[in-house]
Amino acid sequence: MTLTDKALWVIERNLDRPLTLTEIAEACGVSRYHLAHAFGRAAGLSVMQYIRGRRLSAAARTLANGAPDILNLALDAGYGSHEAFSRAFRAQFGATPEGVRRKASTEDLPMIEAMRIPEESRVELAPPRFVSGAPMLFVGLSRKHAFGTPQGIPAQWQEFMVHYGEIPDKARPIPVGVTADMDDDGNFDYVCAAEVSRFSTAPRGLIQLRAPAQRYAVFLHSEHVAKIGATYSAIWNHWLPEHDRAAADGPSLEIHLETFDPQTGLGGVEIWIPLRQAA
Repeated sequence: MTLTDKALWVIERNLDRPLTLTEIAEACGVSRYHLAHAFGRAAGLSVMQYIRGRRLSAAARTLANGAPDILNLALDAGYGSHEAFSRAFRAQFGATPEGVRRKASTEDLPMIEAMRIPEESRVELAPPRFVSGAPMLFVGLSRKHAFGTPQGIPAQWQEFMVHYGEIPDKARPIPVGVTADMDDDGNFDYVCAAEVSRFSTAPRGLIQLRAPAQRYAVFLHSEHVAKIGATYSAIWNHWLPEHDRAAADGPSLEIHLETFDPQTGLGGVEIWIPLRQAA
């Protein structure tokens, strides 16, 4: 059973009561940071998005069966008011609760059913190497993304590389992708960056980011870069829990190999996952 499968069991067993990301992570024996990455990479949406979608789908079925009291239904689904419930319902389904009740059907709604992650999607990982990294400084272009919609990252790289040559004091000649600051809804900052030896003047619109000294497990992704999500899922859902390793709550890195070709997406990328120090 993968970590995401464990989280799905906890969610489905307790869907009728309040749930938090912290509570689910504790039930699975991992940190919020670890669970959020594992679930998001495997499922394509965040833990809390899945919970909201499941609850709203259950509410939609009840409405289609003629539920008379929308406020009580909203409260049961975890919303504090009819208005908040209606906003979330419309955002999920593109329809109002009243409209679904009148239509008496959920046939055209994008319902969120109980999810099962297929085991055949697992990627076999080569054993990682371990690196005790010093603090690192990055200058780059930051954008907010979500696990379900990462399609903007290639265009972000294209935008960043226009400025790459203008960044002074590069510590390495190859650009780095940095993932940081993920929230409960699965939104994270992705930074297309250059590692630098010191912070100085940078092109307008770029940010400065400091990664602390960390011990990293370094995995090789040798397939096309478009398939990197499957490698991340194997790391978070299989390798870390199976090897009793805990991820640190810090930036993870994607370091392109010298053989990487940005025109084809081939040539290999290293994935650096920060590890929590053993007690």
